[in-house]
Amino acid sequence: MSEGHTTLEDYLGQWNEAGGRADVAATVLAMASAAARLAREIAIGPLAGEIGAVVGSGDAGGGDQQKRLDVEANTAFRDGLLSAPVAVFGSEEQDEVEILDATQPLAVAIDPLDGSSNIETNVSIGTIFAIFPVPVSGTGGIESALMQPGREQLAAGFFIYGPQTALVLTVKAGTHVFTLDPRDGTFRLTNSNVHVPQSKREYAINASNYRFWPKPIRDYIDDLVAGSEGPRGQDFNMRWVASMVAEAFRIMVRGGVYIYPRDSRKGYENGRLRLVYEANPMALVFEQAGGAATDGVTRIMDIQPASLHQRVPLVFGSADKVSRIARYHTEISTRDQKSPLFSERGLFRV
Repeated sequence: MSEGHTTLEDYLGQWNEAGGRADVAATVLAMASAAARLAREIAIGPLAGEIGAVVGSGDAGGGDQQKRLDVEANTAFRDGLLSAPVAVFGSEEQDEVEILDATQPLAVAIDPLDGSSNIETNVSIGTIFAIFPVPVSGTGGIESALMQPGREQLAAGFFIYGPQTALVLTVKAGTHVFTLDPRDGTFRLTNSNVHVPQSKREYAINASNYRFWPKPIRDYIDDLVAGSEGPRGQDFNMRWVASMVAEAFRIMVRGGVYIYPRDSRKGYENGRLRLVYEANPMALVFEQAGGAATDGVTRIMDIQPASLHQRVPLVFGSADKVSRIARYHTEISTRDQKSPLFSERGLFRV
């Protein structure tokens, strides 16, 4: 077994003793147990049957195609949280929030299986979650537990099922990485107080949608693609896995930025990713690691949710890159009013 690596249970125990919350610790541990079981099934792959087969009506609560493993992941986490101090369960795979036990203090929002379009291709997929407090009676209570801005999260993270199964977690005391030891099913701390590298030259975006993007995003990408001959004066590498957890883990390790903007296609006018159970937890994880997350301009965790499945544009990663993209949005009108030398391509842009 692994030696010298603090277990997730021990880490959370120490955090709780230092002023954390036992209910949050118990909830994280319940999800870790469910994730370990799910990881074993994912590792078996097609030997477990057609886990990538489309099931039911083909539409999840969040409006995406639903596959067998989506449903199984949702069941695994829901059932795992029945024994945790969780009152409210809100999932991408369910149309409405579900009350598990109205007497409990926490609410969990979850994307049980991010990147499920990659199930058959053996690409890393994952689970994203956010833990909120249930508001006290008189301020919205249990009905609005998941309709709080992301800054109210008590903890957040994501599991990634790849060459190693890992948990990237924050309980608002830094961001830490725990790796699953398949020999005993225990998550162990392998990278503490992660800090997202700055000034790295990588970005993740689906370039096939270029013609649909708003102008500030096209301008930003144009400047990156121009490379050393363009206004940025250096070459950049593009990455796109179509699995947000895979992109996020790479950026957490190597730096860079993830961009999923709104665009002009039907259904994408407000972005594609969900605020409550995708953008908010990613934002907290990255801010706690010295990064940032916005909708292009506004801090993600300051946005007031209106519905469980609300969509939002999402930019996260190294703080310097996230802030630069915001400038492309806020300064666009000024640039366009200038002479051609100083306009669209931003030749002298900072």
